[in-house]
Amino acid sequence: MADCIFCKIAAGELPADVIHQDADLLAFRDLNPQAPVHVLVIPRTHWSGLDAVPADAEATLGRLLAVCRTLAVRLGLSAGYRVVVNSGADGGQTVGHLHLHLLGGRGMTWPPG
Repeated sequence: MADCIFCKIAAGELPADVIHQDADLLAFRDLNPQAPVHVLVIPRTHWSGLDAVPADAEATLGRLLAVCRTLAVRLGLSAGYRVVVNSGADGGQTVGHLHLHLLGGRGMTWPPG
């Protein structure tokens, strides 16, 4: 998508503090962190949100979670972490590209808000 900020980051057209990348996924630090560790993990393929992922791409959802787990270990989040997927306006999604938030480095409260 030509106007998607995450697509531009994935294509290398916009700078980001990238901490993981492979052929299908990209992870980078959030510019407005909500915790000491706040990483966004995205598919390189543009899907507007969780509901837009086609059935034949569901394995990518598992890979997104696996990368979150791997990064949590690498980033020293042994005391715990949270993975969040916002979906749609009422769900708090502000960028129309599927992304997971990996949050850690502090205690998380419930309900999240």
